Amino acid sequence: MARWYIIHAYSGFENKVREAILAEAERKGLAQLVEAVEVPTETITEVKRGKKVQVERKFMPGYVLAKLILNDDIYHLVKNTAKVTGFLGTNNKPQPISEKEAQRYFGAREAAAAEPSTQVMVDYEIGDSVKVNAGPFASFNGVVEELDFDKQRVKVSVSIFGRATPVELAFEEVELVK
Repeated sequence: MARWYIIHAYSGFENKVREAILAEAERKGLAQLVEAVEVPTETITEVKRGKKVQVERKFMPGYVLAKLILNDDIYHLVKNTAKVTGFLGTNNKPQPISEKEAQRYFGAREAAAAEPSTQVMVDYEIGDSVKVNAGPFASFNGVVEELDFDKQRVKVSVSIFGRATPVELAFEEVELVK
């Protein structure tokens, strides 16, 4: 019976590890023992250069989930895969996780796919200099005073006629000055 295992891999190489495990299993004729190999991801919205962008981000960086029928051949196949440091478990023994626990990781991904995450990331923070690129204050420079992620608004202090004036704008209406 196939069970879910968590494989620890070098961060940033999760997809290469996934492909390498599937290819090596196919090459060695062990594909029937490898039911699934997944890299849990989530979709988030980021604001970069004043534009909203949907970005897929790894939910568990450095880890790959695999549904395997674990025997010595599969164990050695995974352990000898490049960029794999081993299985999660105790005493160098792979510890399977429950189907319910595995679905929790994938359920988060499916929920994010059904409804894109409201989590928004911006490339500026409080105290950074930004340039307004839309609206009546376009081309004004200012300093970020407040970030409101719930309303997706930023409060920027711009200089109008020599006086600092706070202006509230949408995240995508400003961009970081480099």
